[in-house]
Formats: sequence, structure tokens, C-alpha cells
Amino acid sequence: MPEAFKNLISPELVTCLARHLDRHLTSSASPSFANAVLPELGKLELKARVQLIADEMFKVLPVDTRQRNDILRAMLHPDTRSETLVRESDEQGIAGWGIWPLSLIVGQHGLDEFDASMDLLREMTLRSTSEFAIRHFLLADQARALQIMEGWLDDPNEHARRLVSEGSRPRLPWGMKLQALCKDPTPTLVLLEGLKDDPSEYVRRSVANHLNDISRDNPAVAIRMARRWMKQADRNRTALIRHGCRTLIKAGHPDILTLFGYETPRLEHRPLILSRQQLSLGESLQLSTELISTAATPQKLIIDYSVFHRLANGKRSAKVFKGGTVTLNPGQSLSFSRTHTFRPVTTRRYHAGTHAIALRINGVDTDEVNFEFVL
Repeated sequence: MPEAFKNLISPELVTCLARHLDRHLTSSASPSFANAVLPELGKLELKARVQLIADEMFKVLPVDTRQRNDILRAMLHPDTRSETLVRESDEQGIAGWGIWPLSLIVGQHGLDEFDASMDLLREMTLRSTSEFAIRHFLLADQARALQIMEGWLDDPNEHARRLVSEGSRPRLPWGMKLQALCKDPTPTLVLLEGLKDDPSEYVRRSVANHLNDISRDNPAVAIRMARRWMKQADRNRTALIRHGCRTLIKAGHPDILTLFGYETPRLEHRPLILSRQQLSLGESLQLSTELISTAATPQKLIIDYSVFHRLANGKRSAKVFKGGTVTLNPGQSLSFSRTHTFRPVTTRRYHAGTHAIALRINGVDTDEVNFEFVL
């Protein structure tokens, strides 16, 4: 995870948390919390730091969930204005990144006071987000948790409304996968329906990301929703749908492309030309061609390109990269070129051998052109 994010869970934040514990604990247990966390913090990555803080704080808090929740609530920063998302913990209370470990204590240890703990997570999210912690409640009792979250659809604070969508995303990055919702997203559809025209772009962006999660496991569900939402859609909702269907668009799904006016391309094109036939890690490859419209009317085109990487077993796996969008008039030609650099990335291991590249235009692939990758 990014270095800057890791360092936001800092010794200064731990010290601030300890001071607020001191104010609300009847015992002098806060020094033991800080002494347990500070020597280990620098050795850990982001999520491990958050979990360590949550674990050590839990040890010094009351065993009774109601008493523990009362202390956690009292530690919160009094400012719940929704103008900004990023806030800092200070002498007034805990906010911003400091909320994450507090919310984990509620998520991992507050299920026996289900409704009250859910309400506390709503309070915490007003000062940052509880999207990771609330998943413990969805895993424990999905129907009950979603019913409570449905009551937040009209919350005056945009962060609470966003939590409805973001917290229930089937595939939330950094969060536990909600397998039941990956299999059947139907229970959350009513929530997304209620938020699709939210006045906050922050909320609508979450709805789009939730829709994109659905599209990865249940494309038919996402497509039906996109079609329904496109009826009488204004600019904001159209942008939401486009972003929410980005994985389907990138994959060239014909139903989604048609929804946005991208029909089967009618083109003549010259063979794809590569700037070199052999390259290695860190080097760049330029691809170019000329496209000529054969359509009788203007046509909208999404022009991407696919790189077919060689795998360890000799097979190839395609990765699609964005090229651009354009509208071509009848008979109009377009010189298309892009430069692709083979950079080291943690999510991919390169293997020597024959690779290939092809254009993907409105979901239709051109002929592949081979090149050699050497290590």
C-alpha cells in the first residue's frame, strides 16, 4: 500500500489516541496501550498498523460492549460537518485516519449490541468512514444490517449516505469480500436505487463503484440496472452509469456499448504497425494504424488496445489499456498511435517469449501482431 498512507497511522496519532483514552478511562491503562503499540508501529504496513492499534486499545477498554461503545463515542471529534472528508485528530477528538482503528473495535467486538454498534459506526463515518468495519455486521446478519442502512438513505450528512453504498460494496478494495452479495447482489439494489440521484457527487461516485462491483460478478444484473437508469437520465446519472459500467465497456460488452451509442464499427484499417519487433523490461513500443470510416453516418468509437502477455505456462493473457474515444464522419480517416511502456509492476510478472498486441474498437478486436519480449 502507498507509503504516504501507511505513515498517516503515525506515532503522533497513537499518542493522540492515548490522550483521549486517558480522559475517558477510569483506570490509568492508556500508557500500556501506547507502550504496546509504539515500538511495533514502524515495522508494519498500513492495515497491520490499524489492526495493532485496535487490538491494543481493545485490551484497555471495558469488556462490556455498551460501556466500551460509550467511551469510543466520547472520543470522537465534535465536528461532523460534511464539507470535507479528510480531517485530523486533535485535542478536541478523533477524526480522519484515527477513526479506522476505532471502527474496527466496533466491527470486531460489537456484534452483541448490533443496533447500537451500527449507530456508532454511522457516527464514526461522519468524521471519516466506517466502510471496512460495517462489513462485520453484514457478514453476521446481512438482512438486519441492510435494513438499518436503508434507514440512512435520507440522512442529511453525505458521509452517512455514502456508507450505505460503500460499506455494502461486494468487492470493496482493502475490505473483506462480501461473498453472499457477490453471488446475489439483489439485496443492495434498493439502496442503490435510492442513491442514484443523490445531490452529492461523493455519494454518486460510490454508487458507480458499487455498480461496477456488481458488473464483475453479475453483468446481467448491472446491465438491466443501467438500462433502467438511462431512461430520462440527466448528465449526473449518465456519468454515474458510464463509470459504473467501465469494466463492461473496457471488456467490449456489446449491450453496454450499444446503450452508450457505440455500435459495431464500420471501418477500413491498415495493418497495425509496431515500432519494434523485440523489446525488454523498461522499454517502450509504439503502435500505429490508420482507420477509415465506411459508415453512412457519424459513428462513435472507443479505441483501446490489448496486450497479450505470455504467462509462465506458455499461455497468453490479455490486458486491455485505454486508447481514447472519437467520432468519425462518413469517409473520415484517423491516424491512431499509442506508446506502451513495459514498466515493472507488482501485479504482473513478465515472461520471455512471443507476446502480441491488437486494437479493440467498440469491443471488436483487430488481428493480433506478435513481438518478442526478452529478459
